[in-house]
Amino acid sequence: MKKHAKTVTGILSFVLLAGTVLAGCSGGGAKTGGSAAPDSGAAKKPEGPKYTFRLADTHPPDYPTVLGDKKFAEIVNKQSNGRIKIDVFPSSQLGEETPVIQQVQLGAIEFTRVSTGALGGFNKNYEVFSLPYIFDSSEHEWKFLESETGQKLLDSLEASRMKGLAYYESGARSFYSRKPLKSIEDLKGQKIRVIQNKVNIDLINALGANATPMAYGEVFSALQTGVIDAAENNYPSYDTSNHYQQAKNLILDQHQRVPEVLLISKLTWDKLSEEDRKIIKQAAVESVKTEREEWAKFEKASEAKIKAAGVTITEVKDLKPWQDAVKPVIDKYRADYKDVLDAIDKARK
Repeated sequence: MKKHAKTVTGILSFVLLAGTVLAGCSGGGAKTGGSAAPDSGAAKKPEGPKYTFRLADTHPPDYPTVLGDKKFAEIVNKQSNGRIKIDVFPSSQLGEETPVIQQVQLGAIEFTRVSTGALGGFNKNYEVFSLPYIFDSSEHEWKFLESETGQKLLDSLEASRMKGLAYYESGARSFYSRKPLKSIEDLKGQKIRVIQNKVNIDLINALGANATPMAYGEVFSALQTGVIDAAENNYPSYDTSNHYQQAKNLILDQHQRVPEVLLISKLTWDKLSEEDRKIIKQAAVESVKTEREEWAKFEKASEAKIKAAGVTITEVKDLKPWQDAVKPVIDKYRADYKDVLDAIDKARK
C-alpha cells in the first residue's frame, strides 16, 4: 500500500507540475522592451511564448510513424522560428499507448501518435476502424480519411479531451502464430492478443479463437512463454517488435486497416494562440506525406526481412470465408456507425 501511495502521489505531482509549466508558458511569453528604438522610432515586435512539448510514440526511432513525428516537430520548430520545440520520445519511453492517452487527457503529455484501435477505448467513434474488411485497399482507406466524414472523426476527439491533428498510414493487419496458419480453420482455439477494445474482442471470438487484450509491449514475452499463441499486426510492426522470431507463421488475411492518429491534448490546444494552432495543425498535415512515403519503403523492407528469416507466409486467395465469418461483427455494430460506414461505402465508388 505504501508503494502504491507513493506512486499515486508521484503521478499527481507530475501532472500538477506539467500543468504549472504549461500555464506559465501560455501567459504570453517573454517580450522585448516596449520603448521605441532610437534609430527607427518603431517599437520592437513582441515575441510569442516559447514552449517545449513532448510527443510519445511506442515504435522504435526509425519506424515510419516516428519519422512522421520528427518531421512534424521539425516543421513546427521552423514555422515558429524556434519558439515551439517538440521532443519526440519513441520506443514507449513515456509509456504504452493506453496510459499515454490518459496522460494526454490530463495535459501531462502534450502530443502522441496512437493507433485508432487504442483510441476506441476512449472515444466510441474510433471503434469503427476495428471493424473487419471495411476498406478494400489503402487507396480506399485514404479517400475516406481525407473526406469530410474522416475529418469530422478527428474533430470528435475533442469530446475526449484530445484534438486530432492528422491521420498516419498503418497498412493492413494480418495474423501470425507460433502454430501453423494455413487457413481460417487454424485460428480456432488459439489465444490471440488484441488491441484493448470490444470490437477486436468480438472479431477474434467470431473466428473461433480466444481474444486476449494486452499492451503492445507485452506481446513478445507472451509469445515467448506461450501465454498467447498468436497476435496480429502489419508487416513493419511484426518486424520491428521481433514477433516474427517467436511466431513464424503468417497468414495474409488483411482483416483490418487501422490508421494511426497524431493528436494533442485538448488542455494544451486550448492554451495556444490562434497563430500557434495554425502552425501545429498545418505542420501535422504536411508531415503525413513524409510518414506515408516512409511507410511504403519500410513495408517492403520488412517483408523482405521476415521472408529471409524463414517465416512461413500464406497468402489468402479467397477472402469470402473470412468475410462471412466476421459478418456478424459488422452487423452487430452497423447501427452504431451507420453514417461512417455509409461514407466508407461512398468512398469505394
